[in-house]
Amino acid sequence: MPLFDGHNDLLLNLWLHYADAPAEAFFNAIPRGDLDFPRMQQGGFVGGLFAIFVPPLSYVEKMAPERLAQAPDGLSIMWQQLAILQQIEARSEGRARICRSVAEIIQCRAAGVLAMVAHIEGADALDGEGEALAAFYNAGVRSIGPFWNLPNRFGAGVTGAFPGSPDSGAGLTPQGEALIAQANGRRMLIDVSHMNEKAFWDTARLSSAPLVATHSNAHALCAQPRNLTDAQLEAIRVSNGVVGVNFGNAFLRPDGKRDADTPLTEIVKHLDHLIAIMGEDHVAFGSDFDGISLPEALGDVSGLPRLFAALEQAGYNNHLLEKLATGNWLRVLKQIWGE
Repeated sequence: MPLFDGHNDLLLNLWLHYADAPAEAFFNAIPRGDLDFPRMQQGGFVGGLFAIFVPPLSYVEKMAPERLAQAPDGLSIMWQQLAILQQIEARSEGRARICRSVAEIIQCRAAGVLAMVAHIEGADALDGEGEALAAFYNAGVRSIGPFWNLPNRFGAGVTGAFPGSPDSGAGLTPQGEALIAQANGRRMLIDVSHMNEKAFWDTARLSSAPLVATHSNAHALCAQPRNLTDAQLEAIRVSNGVVGVNFGNAFLRPDGKRDADTPLTEIVKHLDHLIAIMGEDHVAFGSDFDGISLPEALGDVSGLPRLFAALEQAGYNNHLLEKLATGNWLRVLKQIWGE
């Protein structure tokens, strides 16, 4: 079953550990992490949103302290990660393409080409006037999540320990409201996955586009603050939006633990809950590959066929699986992008 995915952190992994030759590592094999081209082909991963993400310095110090010596600023890191995506395209020999429209994604799928959409996760390094956003848009970025876990000039991301409420901070600042308008004006996808509840409702009020959570789950089943309440899920349905289910153990398990002994049935439960509230046209996948701890039963991207087998065993028919795997993403992207 071909899968178009709502979120991954491949670019962060490559930036941290394979910056000297990221494209070569990607197309050959990456010994650490969940994603590389051979395993994507094995698992049926045909495309998705690739996050440009500036990690906290403490995370860089822990994972790749040699990167701290270069001391790049946040905006430079963003451009470096976009350059990695561009290198993958340039050195792919036609096997991968950065897509700016649904038509291009469909062309890629027909030709067996990996369809890559550039996505900003966390707008911390962007200016408040929209100049950097315009530059990234002109460079091919078509999706933005204003927040990660930390506050920035646009507002505050959702924070807090398990179990907890998503109502963890203030809403959008005036600059945050302007960012929503700027993204709407460029017909960019606006990701609500890391918004606290007040910022979510501000975005729901202000945005003219469908609400999209690229990698979030049901708070009713796993009370992580970053998961979505039933009221939020209903608002996303009303807006004709989509939620991509996150594969991270901590966002799936009722106990909120990162333990890898999480059965694939936990993913099925979240899909069932979302479909019950939102309907089958508003649910998809947002794996968070390379950004979270995965169920051992899935392993990495090559384990996707095992997930689809679990869904078939749970009674999901082929028509529904096609919607979840690709159709719902293509529908909402076309509605937002207009092409």
